[in-house]
Amino acid sequence: MAVHYERTGAAAVVTIDRQERRNAVDGPTAAELTDAYQRFEAEDEARVMILTGAGGVSFCAGADLKAIETFAPRLDLPDGPLGFTRLTPTKPTIAAIGGWCLAGGLELALWCDLRIAAQGSKLGFTERRFGVPLIDGGTQRLPRIVGLGRALDMILTGRIVEADEALAMGLLTEIVPEGAHLDRALEIAEALAQFPQMTMLADRRAAIEGIGLTFEEGMQLEAKSGPLTLGVAAEGAARFAGGEGRGGEGAGA
Repeated sequence: MAVHYERTGAAAVVTIDRQERRNAVDGPTAAELTDAYQRFEAEDEARVMILTGAGGVSFCAGADLKAIETFAPRLDLPDGPLGFTRLTPTKPTIAAIGGWCLAGGLELALWCDLRIAAQGSKLGFTERRFGVPLIDGGTQRLPRIVGLGRALDMILTGRIVEADEALAMGLLTEIVPEGAHLDRALEIAEALAQFPQMTMLADRRAAIEGIGLTFEEGMQLEAKSGPLTLGVAAEGAARFAGGEGRGGEGAGA
């Protein structure tokens, strides 16, 4: 198996393990990634999915160009060439990045809601030099995350971006010491799992689905969450009125 699925607390940790190829993904590995994603979606107790690469030297180097022929049957699949990249998860996802995060590997990281990277990690669309297109969501997700200007810089030049610059442009959520990326991702996952899930998932869904809508349409989408989550909101308001969470206690991860 080139993909490992492990439950750790509330998190489902999905690990790409092809260290001899810098965790590059071939066709069979992509199929395993889809299977892992579907398993995560089916497990109610798995509240956050963490995607990472084995070994700590490379998150994922993208598609394995030495096995490019193995992707031919996957090009028209609804899940995506590299696995689940054309699907939208219903629960939060975190990329735990250690080392190289390149080409399709960066597209996998962009698929995630949050990106935690170890110091020294490097990110970029290096497939530019080989004429391989971005077909796992990179052209759509990166502009939404960092803005069109910065996205076009990375997409057109294929340059490698150091972790500090990636954090400054909003591509990374957080930088941690070398080797601490998975532990930090697990810590965040546990914190997210403790929040009332109905309202958190409703807010997440409104933010993601609202990207392609007009402002007015997005406001209407957001408003739908009110009646649906009223009971949870009332319960939380009662806890706050009783003294819980004052001064920001319990906020954030």
